[in-house]
Amino acid sequence: MLLPAPAKINRHLHVLGRRPDGYHLLESLFVLIGFGDSIALEPRADGRVHLLQPLPGVPKETDLCWRAATVLQEHTGCRRGADIGLAKRLPQGGGLGGGSSDAATVLIGLNRLWGTRLKRRELLQLGLRLGADVPFFIGGENALVTGIGERLRPMTVPRAWYLVLVPGVAVPTAEIFADPDLTRSGLSRKITVFSEAYGKNDLQAVAMRRYPQIASCLAWLSTFGDARMTGSGGCVFVVFAREAEARLAWAEKPPAWQGFLAPGLPRHPLACWVED
Repeated sequence: MLLPAPAKINRHLHVLGRRPDGYHLLESLFVLIGFGDSIALEPRADGRVHLLQPLPGVPKETDLCWRAATVLQEHTGCRRGADIGLAKRLPQGGGLGGGSSDAATVLIGLNRLWGTRLKRRELLQLGLRLGADVPFFIGGENALVTGIGERLRPMTVPRAWYLVLVPGVAVPTAEIFADPDLTRSGLSRKITVFSEAYGKNDLQAVAMRRYPQIASCLAWLSTFGDARMTGSGGCVFVVFAREAEARLAWAEKPPAWQGFLAPGLPRHPLACWVED
């Protein structure tokens, strides 16, 4: 079973406050894109969860794919196991939701492979135990995300193409959120429909100051439109209405810079695998 784990782009990200437990309250428009990791799942009869390609420097107990499988086992009492293979294309610390998307795909895939038959609501609750972004990928639709990531309101987003640059720096999310210069009282308004020009990324200024590579990539992308950082960084993007325009801009990219082009997706490729 070979399954996709698509990336997400934050079209905007506002930090509205911080809870007593340290979690930040956010408002962000999450959009799925057609580029990401791949997950291979093979059932085991011995109950073990085995990672075929462990991430360098990441202990098994903190690996999100391993944790997703074991959380599903514990919640359902399932005695089956799995070999999990991860083909990693998304950079760690890039703000593209790679680890969260991997975890969501493992939950969705094993829920079918093991026959545990959890509905979407239960999977969403398990996903939140793994990370604030995981419920979005299980939800399966582009969405306005609020709270700490657990509140999802589906949004219709016009189809577009994304030129994404990878500055080559792994940005620790906790470091950005802990910065004393971060504004934690961003303004929000009730959004009922998609707005191209709405909002900004409140984390962007902090990341640009700490990582000049991010600032350089944003400066170049800004010649094509409203360039922004996704998540807590460090990947940055600009949006094009048509593929041809995106490819023309890509052709001008400095050769040494890394990145990719990807279309926006209306739904997660595995959305129909989960019953509501």
